[in-house]
Amino acid sequence: MADVPNIRALLKNVVAYKASDLHLVGKSEPQIRIDGKLVAVNFPKLDGTTIKEMCYSLITDKQKKELEEKKELDFSIMLPEAGRFRVNYYYTIGNELAAAFRTIPLTVPTLEELKSPAIFKSIIKRERGLILVTGPTGSGKSTTLAAMLNEINTTESKHIITIEDPIEFVHQNKKSLFSMRGVGEETHSFTSALVHSLREDPDIILVGEMRDRDTMSTAITAAETGHLVFATLHTTSAVQTINRIIDSFEGNEQVQIRNMLSVSLTAIISQALLPRIGGGRVGIFEILITNPAIANLIREDKVHQIYSQMQLNKSQSGMITQTQSMIEALKANLITKDDASRHSTQLQELLNLLGQ
Repeated sequence: MADVPNIRALLKNVVAYKASDLHLVGKSEPQIRIDGKLVAVNFPKLDGTTIKEMCYSLITDKQKKELEEKKELDFSIMLPEAGRFRVNYYYTIGNELAAAFRTIPLTVPTLEELKSPAIFKSIIKRERGLILVTGPTGSGKSTTLAAMLNEINTTESKHIITIEDPIEFVHQNKKSLFSMRGVGEETHSFTSALVHSLREDPDIILVGEMRDRDTMSTAITAAETGHLVFATLHTTSAVQTINRIIDSFEGNEQVQIRNMLSVSLTAIISQALLPRIGGGRVGIFEILITNPAIANLIREDKVHQIYSQMQLNKSQSGMITQTQSMIEALKANLITKDDASRHSTQLQELLNLLGQ
């Protein structure tokens, strides 16, 4: 039997190539994602047995049992020789194990290093409210949130509770105090941890992902009752995010949740990462800042009118639509028209502004 490839050495190479992800899937070479594009590694094709041996070398007997029972496993791991990774094991056709590894920088980035919009610093100065960072998988949501919390950690004395599945960035206490909890390890669920967090004297709560209406309801309540709450959703625009939350509730509940959201919502940051001309990637941000007009539109079930408010209020409030952000990046020669068109959530508007 041939020697099983060393998964730790492979992950070390992933970091050396500055790749964001590693994929192990049967009948293929290992593939890594660099600047958003998959690249095959110069490596023999893997079979299911080899992938299983590689993957099992990183997990405990308890995790093996969970994987075999649930057919999925999410966890994070720290490898001293390689770095920190968020990991998902799953099965593919033929009941073969596959894996996806996401690299997590050991040093928490700053907002300046990410070239984040300046308004982020004023948003996180709020004492209470709900701040949502949204976008598709791989759009940098966790990194943006980590940088925001790092800014607070550097400048303010707060108790910050993070609830994630799994824990990604590990924060060191600077001015603030962190209580970090992983779902499945330190708590059974997002909802349970969130409910109990309200008794743990938090100033700030990070909910890794609002997956269901119970978590959404509790997060909104926490924001409404005097806490600053950060959370993520897999939505691609501000309006879609609001609709997703409201549509998670039924009938008369929607009236209540619209009222609560109109009071508690502070900001929605919807982001995407586009290929940068010359290499690397560029953050494209759509930013909604709640003001009395937008709060009123949420409360009165006129969410479809919010987009026009965002278009009109750019200079006054710091709000920006994705299209406006893309036009700025195109003028600065950071991205191509093709990539802008491919990622646009308002394609016709973008094409009109480009004269196409």
